[in-house]
Parts: sequence; structure tokens; C-alpha cells
Amino acid sequence: MRKAMETVRPQRFVGPVLRGMDQEIIEAMLIAIEDDNPDAELLYEDRGGYVRIHTPRLCRVTRKSLEAVLGRSFRLADLERSLSGFAGRMRYVGDEALEWYLERED
Repeated sequence: MRKAMETVRPQRFVGPVLRGMDQEIIEAMLIAIEDDNPDAELLYEDRGGYVRIHTPRLCRVTRKSLEAVLGRSFRLADLERSLSGFAGRMRYVGDEALEWYLERED
């Protein structure tokens, strides 16, 4: 379920901030992150020049989900040119997944 960020209570959210110029990647990321985080509340904020996609505490996207949405092969490293920033910490899990997370619970 997607919600606009303005409609929720402040929490500790993590996830990518994407450049607003590549709508194909933005929509693919929204769908793939929704698929890869089925129990998480997905929040987005579209500011024209950039789009925030966040979930509470852990946000995961897999290459498999992105490829399924895009209908073509896709390397996670190719996301770097679309990322303008992120919230939390980011780590690659091989070339299979990308995760944004909080280091500690506070």
C-alpha cells in the first residue's frame, strides 16, 4: 500500500531518493520495492526534481523484481545514476539485492 509522506506520523524511514527525470526507473522501483517488502508501509514523495521512496527501518529491492517489472535484464549498479541520495545506510547484497537500513534501533 502506497501513501504520501505528508499523511503519516514521523518515524525512522529508509530508502532511495531518485532523480525525477527517469519515470521508467521510478515506477519500476515503486513496484519492485512494494513486491520485495510486502509487509512494509511504502511511502513516496514526488517533488518533481526527485522522488523519495521509503519504508520504516528496512527497504529492500531485488534485481529479480526490477527485471520482472522492466521486462529486461538490469544490473543494480546501474541504479547509481538515478540515485540522488538515500535515507539510512545502504548496502549491496551481491548483485542480487540492494538494502537501505537503520544501523541500530532507537
